[in-house]
Amino acid sequence: MKENRKEEKAGKGESFVKFLGTAGARFVMIEQLRSSGGIWVSHRGTNVLIDPGPGSIVRCAASRPRLNPMKLDGIILTHRHLDHAGDVNVMVEAMTEGGFKKKGIVFCPPDALDEDPVILRHVLNFPEKIERLEPRKKYSVGGFSFETSMPHKHPAITYGLKFKINNTTVSLISDTKYFKELEDFYRADVLIISVVFFEPHPGIDHLCLADAQEVIKNLRPKKAILTHFGMTMLKAKPHIQAELMSKSLGIEVIAAYDGMTLSGAWWE
Repeated sequence: MKENRKEEKAGKGESFVKFLGTAGARFVMIEQLRSSGGIWVSHRGTNVLIDPGPGSIVRCAASRPRLNPMKLDGIILTHRHLDHAGDVNVMVEAMTEGGFKKKGIVFCPPDALDEDPVILRHVLNFPEKIERLEPRKKYSVGGFSFETSMPHKHPAITYGLKFKINNTTVSLISDTKYFKELEDFYRADVLIISVVFFEPHPGIDHLCLADAQEVIKNLRPKKAILTHFGMTMLKAKPHIQAELMSKSLGIEVIAAYDGMTLSGAWWE
């Protein structure tokens, strides 16, 4: 019982990134072959959740130590698709303690709010602020700041992110088709990259493993993390592909797994 009441040391000085889920695209999400809870970032006493897909609140409760969504200060949607935004409304409710405590900022592209919104009308007034994301612009909440990328090549308005944890620059490449300009923005110490396909799927705007390898080879981060796996990547065993890529490029490449936490020496 005591273990169930423990919580991650969010807001107590330790900086960490936790992968609540590593599912990519529809079918891995639907079958929950990997979880789709998003990425929790804690830095300088500020807690931010990126892309709370279906099951995000469940993954927070199941985390060991537990993550308390009432301690969130911000929520970021890189885009409106359900594998990235399915739990955004319940996480807004949790962040604002059921709407009774007006707090936090929600950052999202404009099409997450317009016409066919993924953020429901009844929760729009719960946070302190709803911030519409624009390309190549800087934003902050508490002790956490980030910059958006150029628009990605994806059916919804999509931005990647760049932020710092301590002295470590981190880039997150969300869903996109490969295009050369990606490498103009994402140079960083740590590169987190969404890799949905094992092999190219022409006409579908997602990265495949060869695309990811090209980006990592050209950017040469200190460490690269593969995540957001579709069915073909799971069948190819992401950890094996990461090992092969590490040997080929001479760069540490890691395949993320559900619940993986990066803390301590990662950010020194």
